[in-house]
Formats: sequence, structure tokens, C-alpha cells
Amino acid sequence: MNNRKHKDILDTLPIWKIEDDCIISTGGDYSVVFEVMLPEIYTMSAQVDMIGETRMETGDFRDLNELLVKAMNVLPENCVVHQQDWFMEQIYEPVNTVENYLDKASERHFNERPYMAHKCYVIITKTPAHRLDINSMKTMLVTGRLLPKEVMSADRRGEFFSCVDQYVAILTSSKLYQMRRMKGEELFDPKGGAGLIERYLSLSLSEAVVPLSDIQIDGNIMVGDKYVRFYGISDIDDMPDEVFTHNTQASLSSENSTVAIGFVTPMCLQLPVNHIYNQYIFKTDKNTVLPVLQKRQQQMTGLGAFSSANKVNADLIQDYLDTQAATSYPPVRCHMNVMVWTEDKEKMSRIRNMTTSAIAKIGVRPRENSSTAAMLFWAGIPGAAAEMPSEEKFWTFLPQACCMLNLESVNTSGLSTYGVKVVDRLSGQPIMVDFSDEPIKKKYTSNRNKFILGPSGSGKSFLTNHLIRSYVNQGAHVVIVDVGDSYEGLCQMLGGKYLTYKPEKPIAFNPFFIESRRDPDIEKLEAIKALLLSLWKKEQEFLSRLEETAVSLCVTGYFDYLRQNEQIFPCFNTFFEFVLTGFKQAIDAKNITDKHFDYDAFKLTLEPFYQGGEYDYLLNSRDNLDLISERLLVFELDNIKDNKILFPIVTIIIMDTFITKMRQLKGVRKIILIEEAWKAIMKQEMAEYIKYLYKTVRKHFGEAWIVTQEVDDIINSPIVKDSIINNADCKILMDQRKYQNKFEKVMEFLALTKREKNLALSLNRDNDPRRNYKEFFVSFGGQFSAVYGLEVSKAEYFAFTTEEPEKVAVKKQVALHGGNYDLGIRAHLETL
Repeated sequence: MNNRKHKDILDTLPIWKIEDDCIISTGGDYSVVFEVMLPEIYTMSAQVDMIGETRMETGDFRDLNELLVKAMNVLPENCVVHQQDWFMEQIYEPVNTVENYLDKASERHFNERPYMAHKCYVIITKTPAHRLDINSMKTMLVTGRLLPKEVMSADRRGEFFSCVDQYVAILTSSKLYQMRRMKGEELFDPKGGAGLIERYLSLSLSEAVVPLSDIQIDGNIMVGDKYVRFYGISDIDDMPDEVFTHNTQASLSSENSTVAIGFVTPMCLQLPVNHIYNQYIFKTDKNTVLPVLQKRQQQMTGLGAFSSANKVNADLIQDYLDTQAATSYPPVRCHMNVMVWTEDKEKMSRIRNMTTSAIAKIGVRPRENSSTAAMLFWAGIPGAAAEMPSEEKFWTFLPQACCMLNLESVNTSGLSTYGVKVVDRLSGQPIMVDFSDEPIKKKYTSNRNKFILGPSGSGKSFLTNHLIRSYVNQGAHVVIVDVGDSYEGLCQMLGGKYLTYKPEKPIAFNPFFIESRRDPDIEKLEAIKALLLSLWKKEQEFLSRLEETAVSLCVTGYFDYLRQNEQIFPCFNTFFEFVLTGFKQAIDAKNITDKHFDYDAFKLTLEPFYQGGEYDYLLNSRDNLDLISERLLVFELDNIKDNKILFPIVTIIIMDTFITKMRQLKGVRKIILIEEAWKAIMKQEMAEYIKYLYKTVRKHFGEAWIVTQEVDDIINSPIVKDSIINNADCKILMDQRKYQNKFEKVMEFLALTKREKNLALSLNRDNDPRRNYKEFFVSFGGQFSAVYGLEVSKAEYFAFTTEEPEKVAVKKQVALHGGNYDLGIRAHLETL
């Protein structure tokens, strides 16, 4: 207990044994322990409506509060729910297995980045009735370790476990709350490892090896070399007049949006020191408690003549009884405390100021516990909640008690091995997020398609560069259609193929060529038909059913002709020659007149693409035939983006190239990313083709991404909605603050919820000025949404930058180093 008196911890330890995955205390208490997975911070919705002077709360926080109340109502009397949240200062440790230059640069950039780790445990304890009313002089710490007078019978244990199962079923019925029952060896490891009990007694949650530590109690507490302090919430007078399910995060909110956090989050995740937040709710028999309170109220009333304080206490007890009678809320007793620790005694003063300030933010009067710190530490041992002295508890009701529970956790890396490195919003911790497969496994989405919206300068192209690099490095095949020269460096770095239009070397294709002379599938036939219709008809020109049928007859006839003449090379030249001969004969044989199909007009519009014509290079290429094996293809169309003839034709051919990849590459992820080029191909005759692409790509392990920067483009285009928005379950939004006054239209068009709107409008409102990063919002099918940060090393920055002076400087160094991008970026960094 102090320097003059020592005890073996086993002489006072309130834990008797572990049996059937239960903790059995020396007082005869049975406890089951759960690890709890809570929602990520900033992701839960909340809304407040004022009806007169009454505050009405709705949203996820309110729903979860009501669910907790329902769950605790099924637990038997004389139960304790002890929620123990660990918040640990950690540093990021780099992955030493990476070999890529940029990956190594990223690991160095984040090396030893501090962040807060979080673990949540819920311990449900069934106690004998007399155990919930012990005072500080009767705890095991004072009386010593005794075996229990009685042990719960098998029948009573069965009833308790049945109630616990109901408790778990109620809470896990919501996607917001997940629980996992912990095994006996996770609580106390008999083989010399470290269970939760050992980790608590040494305050070492994450260390692989947990040393045995002396516990010194002499006014304050020391656990090994850690200085420990307690700040308790144990007096109703210290509580605010009202408690709520949530608070508003003012730094992330605006007049058009509100981001909510849990009521106690300021002293949980937002307190950046090593600490444990212990929350105890003691459920007692109201039929026993209420008569005692009524008798106490009568006594205080009788003594009111001697002291005004007695009269005040009598009124308070009567208010409590009246509220219970009106609401039928079960009366409970509560205790909460924040336990902080540090190995540097000099830091304790600063930690105390931070902790008391965090507690005061929620309206609670901070109170440091020194004389009862030992009792609080002992009651915090998992399974020892009944050791909490009665004078450390206060009366309240269950809904109000649940407001004092922590309901949020940190962003964590997903379980998928496939992901993209981003940073969490709270502390900049690097995490891996799977934007494609895990959302489908969790049933958030039904496809992998993505729609990315961000104004100029918001970091949109920078993000897509980062995403594409991650996907290609993990085995994906990617086709990019770009009009802004944003992917040239990435393509060269990853060894891809970069195709662009230049007057001296115009881009060329051959949509008629099929590898190994196989018969064309339906997608190939449809692509060529769409190409020919685009060459022949303008958007506003009417296309009859007979004309469409005639073009289909022409395409199928040409491939029949190739099968019969294998020496003929498939290209537009030979196709046009077939139009002049075989197709002409076919329509004459069917008596198709110019009234129904204008053959001469059809032939005339195709002639510029035939040998000797203005565009004879475009569709007759004998190069670039095998684009299927190329892992990364970038088609840069900036030089022809305003050419009304070439641009739509080229984009159709590119999509045909992707569809061929999609059909032939089995078991390989395929991605097509279309930047602003989608505007040129979003014509009415292309709508069905785009719909087909978006709906079909899912079946072939593929993804279609559309990127745009103009809000009005998506608002004013019904084709975009029908073809893209409705078939892109993953929506990514960059900084939208410049659109906040007209965001309601975007919200409606993208089918965003109010919670998602609030998150989207909170982007980059409270960024850490010490770090260079930008935030982005992600919605997975409206089922889950979050905000992440994109932060990269300097090497990655210069690999992805779209700033012209920076790109030119990097290209210069790359050229000086023989085209090696890694060496070029490294050399450029040395010049800074």
C-alpha cells in the first residue's frame, strides 16, 4: 500500500478464476466480456428539432441510445454493464517489405507518425444483491482476498447467459454496433501470454510482451513506471442539467451543414493522451430501490425545518421519483472516470490540464480523485465492477446514463488485402481502405463502379493518379481516357502505353481486327455498329429502325465475308470495299430502296475514312493491334477534344478496346476511367451503349469510373443520371464548399442522405496546418460513408502533380536520367 507495507497482488486481487470463458470474482460475480466494434467517428447522423422549448433528437446517435436502453432492459436485476474504452498513443511503424521506390518513400514519410488507437470492451457482470451496495471500506482492496460465500447455480447462470444473448442480439441488430465474445485465454492466458486482465494491471494494451509490474498506492498510483491519475464523474452535482446523445463539431460544420460527434467524444477520441474511459451502469431492483428513496424523501422532508439543505434534498428526491413515475425509466446508478497515465512525471501537469478541459467541454465539473484512486483502479479490473464503492455512484435514469457511453471509434484498415493507402481524418494515421471489394462483401454496394466529382483545383486528378497506381500495382488492367494530360508521368512510371494525337503522328486504331481471327461477339458487333452510326448520323438526325437494321446487316455481312476470304486483312479499307460490293448486292437483293435506307448517303459519309480520304489513317492501323496485354493504357485526346468528328469516334473505339479486355481477361480486375471525355460521348445514340457498359462490367470483375468537375454537367444531363449515376454505387466527392449554396440539387441528383451532405460539405474545414493533405468524401451505396485524407510523400507528389511548372521540371530530370522516373524524381527532390 505504501513504502512501509507491501502485499502480494494475489492477496487482494478480486478475480478468483476463469471458467467457461467467464470471469468469476472472489465475491461470486460472473462476468462475460465482449470486444465491441463501434462506428467510425464523424460517420453517424444526428438532427435536432426544437418543438417549443423541447429539444427533439433524431438520427443514428438517438437510435443507438434507444437500442442500448432496450438491450440493458433485458438484463436481470443486480447487473453491472462496464464499458472500458482504451485510447493509446501509438506511432506508425513502416512496412519493411515494400520494394517500389514510391512505396518506400511513402513509408518513410509516415515513419513514427503519432496517432490514437482505440479498443472498446464491454463487461457484463451478474452479482449477488448485497455486492452493489458495498462502501469503500468493504472492497477487496481493503478486506483482502476471500473466496465467495456462494457461487451462482447452474440454473441462474443459464438465465444470465440467456439474457446476455438477448442483449447482444438487440445491439447487433444494428449495423452500427458489433460485438465479439472474448475467450478465456484472451482474458487471462495461463500459458504465460497476456490477457486483458494482465494488460490492464500493467496498462499495456498493444505490446507483444507485457511485463509484470508493481502497483504502488501512496496517495497517487504508479503502475510499474507509469504515473496514473483518475478524474471521476461520481456526483450528480457535477453533472450538467441536461445530457444529450451527441454534440455538434463546430469546426466541421457550417450554416448549411452539421457534423455530429458523441456527447463524451471530447474526453475520449479527442483527448490525445494515454487514457481509459470507464463507464459503469449498475442495474438494481426498482421494487427495492424506490421504497428506500421514498423513505429517504420523507426523512429529508421531516428534517427540512432544521436545515434548508435537507429541504432541497427532499425536493430533488421527489423530482426523481416523479420523473420515474411519469416515464417508467428504470432507475440506475452510474459512475464514470477517466484514467490517464504517463511515464514522464513532468508531463502530468499538462495532461491534467488537457483532461480537465476535455471533461469540462461536455458541461461536467472536472474532479480529480486522489483519496479513492486505488478503489477506482481496482474496480476497473475486468470482472471487478462490483468493487466500486457505493459513495462513488450517483442515481440517474437509463437513457441519460447511456448518453455518457462512448459510441465512436477510429478509422481502421479493412480486412481486405486489396486496398489504397489513405489517412484517417482524426490524426492522420495511414490506413488501407478497399474501395471495391469489401463494400460488396459487406453488402453496401452491388457493383464496383465509381463516380468522382470535384471542382478544378480540388485534387481530383491527384487522387485518381494515386488510386490508379495502387490498383495497377495490385494487378489490375486499366484503360484511361483523358483530355488534360494528367496521367503521362504515371503511365511512363508504370511502363504503360501512352497514346495521343499529334499532327505528325495521328492516333490510329483498327476496330475491325480481332486477334486469332475469332468470330466477333455481340459486344464487338454492337461497338462497330455504334461507330458506323456515329460516322453516318449527327445527333439530331432521326434514325429509323430499318436504317439501324441495315447497318447491322452490313456489319454481320462483312465478318461473314472475312470468314470466306481469310487472306483479306480486316480493317476499314476492306470493310468499305465490302460496302461497295457485297453490301450493295445484299440490299438490292432485299429490295431495300432509298426511301427506307439511303445507301448513297451512307457510302458518302464513310468515304473520308477510306484509303486516300481525309481520315484514312484513323481506322486502318496495322500497329496497336494487341492492346489486350497492356496493363495500363492511356489515351490522351486533348488535341482532338473539340473535333466533332474524331473525338466521339475515338472514344467509341477506346471503349470497344476495354470491352474486349473485359471479355477476354478472366479473373483479372479491369478498370476504365473516363475523365471529361464523357461529355463528348454522352449523346442520345450512345446512352444505351453506356448503360450496357456500366451494367455488364460488374459481371466481368470490372469497374467503370467517370470523373468530372462541373456540377451543372451532372445536374443538366438526364443521360448521365440514367447511364452513370444509377449504376455507380461508389461516389467520391472532392471539396464542395464552393457549391454549398446549390448543393441541394447535387444531393438530390446523387441520392445522398442528409448525413452524407453534411460530411461532404465538411471537407477540408479543419485540416491540420502541420500536414499537407486534402480530404475527400466517399459514399458506398448510401449504406456507409466517410471522409478520408490523401496525404503523400514528396516523391509521390511530384509523380502525380498536374501543375505545369512542376511537371516540366520533373520531365527534365527524367530525360537526363534516361527516362527513369524513379531516378528523375529523386534528382528533382535533391534540387529543392
